[in-house]
Amino acid sequence: MELVGACRAFVSVTESGGFTTGAAAARMSQPVASRRIAALEELFGELLFERTSRRVALSIFGQDMLPAARRLVQAADTLLHEAETAKRKPWRLAVPDSCSTGSLARLIVEARDQAVILDLQTGTPAHRVELLRSQQVRAALIAAPADEATWFVPLGLAGTAEAGARRVYLATLRVGRASQDLLRKIWIQPEDDVPHIRDPLTRLRDALGLRPVQLAIAPDLTNAIAEVLRTSDLLLCSAAQADELGLDWRPLGEIALSRGYSFAVTPDVNLQHVQERLGSAIMRCFGLATGTATPDGATAV
Repeated sequence: MELVGACRAFVSVTESGGFTTGAAAARMSQPVASRRIAALEELFGELLFERTSRRVALSIFGQDMLPAARRLVQAADTLLHEAETAKRKPWRLAVPDSCSTGSLARLIVEARDQAVILDLQTGTPAHRVELLRSQQVRAALIAAPADEATWFVPLGLAGTAEAGARRVYLATLRVGRASQDLLRKIWIQPEDDVPHIRDPLTRLRDALGLRPVQLAIAPDLTNAIAEVLRTSDLLLCSAAQADELGLDWRPLGEIALSRGYSFAVTPDVNLQHVQERLGSAIMRCFGLATGTATPDGATAV
């Protein structure tokens, strides 16, 4: 027997003065209401109603039980209301500000399909960590090395001119000390200004004999794109970003670099539950509908 449903039938029949009208008020059929009240009487071992051919009236026992039954029904209704309110409450998630507006909009839509209302907060890797630490968000996509990440996005170089080769080798950017040729720069956007991306690229720059200024940290993505559009410079980015910007993208020749991401949540959040509900949508936010599992369990997108 479902106790709340039985008490709801009991209260509704009492207030309506009859089984037919009471059942309708409780949004159940008359036979269902009768069965539920009979089950409640069997549970209590006492009759709740005195039934005659003309009317239905509360028994003395029924009068004693009615206030408690009303409190139970009201508590159940309050609980259901609170559950609906909680589901409609926006769920704050910190995401990379390098994600396109369109991809973030699709993430919001897909989350709605999973009954999750997202309030997205964009920011750099350091800003996302701070948002989570200060509990301004309930979860964040944190930058991580590919071998520690849940998802990773391969990086390459993009420019306005077609590279003419399958890969871009940094060695081709080297110029002699006496050369008057313009130095071509590689611009690192704030999303990739993290040790596991910046440091290997810096070591490669030095090993190949490139000038220090040829690896530049952009103050923001907009300025980095502007430099690439007006010069022959290159932007370190994902293939999806390059496609969105109309740039020609090629993977790096000498080194494999990836943006890695993992979920971090506040203590009150079930991490596995969030990943199961939003993982696929987040993968698509990075640019592809499917991923490839790596040996350590991460997903390349």
